[in-house]
Amino acid sequence: MTAQSTETSPTITTVVFDLGQVLVGWDPRRIWARDLTEEEIEAFLVESAFATLNHSLDAGRPYTEARTELAKRAPHHVATLDAYWNAIPDSLTGPVPGSAEIVSEIADLGLRLLGLTNWSAETFHHAPVAAPAISLLEDVLVSGREGLAKPDPAIFELLVQRYDLTPAETFFTDDSPANIEAARSLGLQVHLFAGADGLRSALRAHGVEIAAGS
Repeated sequence: MTAQSTETSPTITTVVFDLGQVLVGWDPRRIWARDLTEEEIEAFLVESAFATLNHSLDAGRPYTEARTELAKRAPHHVATLDAYWNAIPDSLTGPVPGSAEIVSEIADLGLRLLGLTNWSAETFHHAPVAAPAISLLEDVLVSGREGLAKPDPAIFELLVQRYDLTPAETFFTDDSPANIEAARSLGLQVHLFAGADGLRSALRAHGVEIAAGS
């Protein structure tokens, strides 16, 4: 007779949230759409290499440095970049539907709540204003303050070390597949965020006793 396995899933003690598009919405296009056509916005995104530029800001690069670099290679796009930078609060669309309630329920259970976000240190102060649930987190590891940005595994290693986490007991959710894979590689329990109901289901599957989704 074969003995049955007594192995069980690890108990989740900490839940770590990405912020952008998980707790707070972000849409820079709503700023540019005030003055530019969709075609002009697309041209700016491509010619300025905005995704790469923005990631460098998330990784700690000062805005003045990024602006100077853009002025050298695409000076006609500097005003569009400035328009975004000077109106960043308007790019934040508020709480992601359903996420604030999940944060509150996890807090009521007594689990640790942390944030791990790719965000410029110069603008992070706008985030809790746009999504007050961020203030319920014990702390947020902000990439721009650390000079590291997801999906670099080093920022996940820093998360684990700074907050003395046990990876197998830590649940991480993010809307980026690359970030999820980096966290998974370090042994964290992970969920690719695509909405609050899916997150609820994943948390419940990991033994976190929050309410079921709609």
